[in-house]
Amino acid sequence: MGPTHGVLAAFDDQAWRVEPEDRTARRSRLEVVAQVATEIALLQNATAAVDATAAEVLGLNATDLRCMGRLYAGGRSTAGELAQACGLSRGAMTVALDRLERAGCARRVRGETDRRRVMVEITPRALELTEAIWGPIGSEGTAQLARMTDAELTFLLEFLRRGRELQEKHARRIAAMPE
Repeated sequence: MGPTHGVLAAFDDQAWRVEPEDRTARRSRLEVVAQVATEIALLQNATAAVDATAAEVLGLNATDLRCMGRLYAGGRSTAGELAQACGLSRGAMTVALDRLERAGCARRVRGETDRRRVMVEITPRALELTEAIWGPIGSEGTAQLARMTDAELTFLLEFLRRGRELQEKHARRIAAMPE
């Protein structure tokens, strides 16, 4: 079946046929799909630019920033738990933690009941900087979400969940590629 008979759109493992009433409607829909895809790419680029600028201000690299973000979001954890959450080996995690400590963004703390257990936590300085850098973005984003209808929020939540799952799936695929 050729392009004049409709557009086959796929999302995850589901597929459905879109049968426009005429070529103009199909072209218009395809243009909107292309515009949405472009906006997603631009959003990803803008997010990467914010993170790169923040990393520069903090004196960190992208890996360190990801570790700090996990600590901020998840709270205190062991180095092993943090390494697993960030997709790092234990050795790479040790190096990242050394850099985060030197930058004053994280610290290792011995367990209170088991002194052999070492926990990693974000420092008060890093908390302040995190709030100064990302707080306004979070506040403005939350305000935008609050103006949405329940149906819009439900759609957005599902779209973002599926998008995250798609990215995670392809990160695993790419990691498994031969070098």
